[in-house]
Amino acid sequence: MAGGDALFGVRSSVKGRSWRLTPANDAVASSIARIAGVSDALARLLASRGVTAETAGRFLAPKLRDFFPDPSSFTGMDDCAALIWDAVEAGSKIALFADYDVDGATSAAQLHGWLRAVGAEALIYVPDRIEEGYGPNTAALQGLHEAGAELVITLDCGAASVEPLAAAAKIGLTMGVVDHHLMDGVPPQAAALVNPNQPGDASGCGHMAAAGVTFVLLAALNREGRRRGAFEGRAEPDILGFADLAALGTICDVVPLTGVNRAIVTQGLKLMSSWSRPGLKALAEVAGVTGTASAYHAGFLLGPRINAGGRVGKSDLGARLLTTTDPAEAHAIAEQLDVLNAERRAIEAEVLEGAVAQAEAAGLTDRDPILIAAGDHWHPGVIGIAAGRLKERFNMPSIVIGRDPETGLAKGSGRSVPGVDLGSAVARAREEGLLVAGGGHAMACGLTVQSDRIDDLRAFLSEALAEAWAGAVEARQYAVDAVVHPAAIDFEFCNALSAAAPYGSGNPEPRFALADLRRTFAQRVGADHVRFTFQASSGATVQGIAFRCADEPMGQALLGSGDAVFHAAGKLKAEDNRFGRRAELHLEDLAIAE
Repeated sequence: MAGGDALFGVRSSVKGRSWRLTPANDAVASSIARIAGVSDALARLLASRGVTAETAGRFLAPKLRDFFPDPSSFTGMDDCAALIWDAVEAGSKIALFADYDVDGATSAAQLHGWLRAVGAEALIYVPDRIEEGYGPNTAALQGLHEAGAELVITLDCGAASVEPLAAAAKIGLTMGVVDHHLMDGVPPQAAALVNPNQPGDASGCGHMAAAGVTFVLLAALNREGRRRGAFEGRAEPDILGFADLAALGTICDVVPLTGVNRAIVTQGLKLMSSWSRPGLKALAEVAGVTGTASAYHAGFLLGPRINAGGRVGKSDLGARLLTTTDPAEAHAIAEQLDVLNAERRAIEAEVLEGAVAQAEAAGLTDRDPILIAAGDHWHPGVIGIAAGRLKERFNMPSIVIGRDPETGLAKGSGRSVPGVDLGSAVARAREEGLLVAGGGHAMACGLTVQSDRIDDLRAFLSEALAEAWAGAVEARQYAVDAVVHPAAIDFEFCNALSAAAPYGSGNPEPRFALADLRRTFAQRVGADHVRFTFQASSGATVQGIAFRCADEPMGQALLGSGDAVFHAAGKLKAEDNRFGRRAELHLEDLAIAE
């Protein structure tokens, strides 16, 4: 079947999407199966993702030595390593200024740990999301200077902080920047600027998270230390011992899990699985994570708890958790983060409920290119998550804005779909004077707007995104990697697919479609999930669950009466627990069979 045709004839599922089978070269798939010794299903999956028989081995077993970049290929990397070593050898006081998310916390923890290994202690400063906002600010840098800091290294921030870093230069504070965000305009005034996305950088590593860039910095620091003879008579810091932190930041920042990122995550998850780092061990315990660490554990169980500190609590809790060597302190912080995460989820649910109600009342059609919901006092720490949920539910670019009635200002966060560059449109809105501040990248944005100009912003973005939205075919499609029969779905089949993990951005978890199924069981479970059983005409059955959809069209179709026949699509999960080994379908889309 051609990849562009509608799979099973599904041109409009219950979520309004057409289904397509991802194309794969059958000859390449056959070669992969033969040479790599994998199943036909896994071989087809690899072929559809551009893997060849020659590259399959490195893809299935990625090693850091095969993908690790030369640190010197990064503009400013050698300068930054020399800057830090100068401070270490001079006994200067070093401060690490980190972003409040997981990428920032893991970057800070890596450099903090390396400095500790060479006998230097560093202060970590994390700005408050609400009071200070993103990145360095002049007051905070002034405070660090007054506290005795002589060198400040920014991590996962700083590349766009032109004014604060200029102010730092005036008071004699030496600045180094380690970042990965897109840059435009004048670069900040820094003694060393490391950013694979800065103009002129030749590393080819613009897809790395800050945690990955920091991991490369550790290699540069070791090399600079060898050049200086700093390790004569003592061991070098083991940078591989920081791979768990680099992996966690890479996964949680949702960068493509390809190339060096994939190698970092693969090796990092192996290290993480030992649960030897006190902070991660304590967090895993409160999150109920046991056994081998996975990208799912990192991205959906550990990461959100670390982020909760920056969203609704104290912003430095994540960095403190990841740097402590005291198990008791780690346990106390982990429990605090767990409580904050539950609070974050409750706040998020309230905001999302209001945003969904606005979206449904707006009567949007397929021609509307943007969904904007706004409410008074919506917490700025959760609006980004809510925007992501809104985008998933309505399958269109979405922005959620929290208004502050006292100041008249409103802060928003947006998430987009493939083919619609939301960040650029927001940047144009800022240039047109519609925003107080704003920017981002293709798939996400942040903005500040006067509350009385939200309608003007909606009109501007609707016009600015109309053409891109009309051509965003991929956003209206659901890509399926393979068609399977219920009789083929078992633990062994699903477990074999794990060879292509870790899954994430750039290497999404495979999706499967099943045809002509009758619902034999459906029940609402939890707050809004639906458990179900489907049966094929052969009598073979498949069990599964559909998350957060009981009150949406897909959930209502599952829970409805009648004897409808469905086509189903989603991800297959293998489970090995006290109930035995089994497989189930995590349903993502549904269509009525014609």
